Amino acid sequence: MSNEALLREKLRKLEALFAGAGTPGEKNAAEAGLERIRARLAELEGSDPPIEMQFSLSDLWTRRLFLALCRRYGLKPYRLPRQRTTTVMLRVPKKFLDQVLWPEFKELSAALTHYLDEVTTRVIREEVHRDTSEAREEQQSLLKP
Repeated sequence: MSNEALLREKLRKLEALFAGAGTPGEKNAAEAGLERIRARLAELEGSDPPIEMQFSLSDLWTRRLFLALCRRYGLKPYRLPRQRTTTVMLRVPKKFLDQVLWPEFKELSAALTHYLDEVTTRVIREEVHRDTSEAREEQQSLLKP
């Protein structure tokens, strides 16, 4: 199985975990999980009024993931005039943010970051130079006055 296929499988399992899937073999776990999460959000909106939250997501990949995850659940991320593209505003019930959206985002982001790091390191190692280690630390700089 390719690294990408493994990542996709891990993302599906994480989604099922956050959706509270009943059994690991649930045939339509992804769709059923999504519906359970949307139902939970609708339930929370009745008892826990949405709050406006501001997120700073400077990394392009994590920002894209966060936006997609919000939209998946029917949330509408936005920016205010003159806000940077790294800023994402969201109106969301606090309980949903704390119990579902943010923990799921963190898990998915970690999995995606790990995958992107592996792919980037492999490509650099194979196509540019096999030493992908960090720069060594020097005791003093020639640039010091």
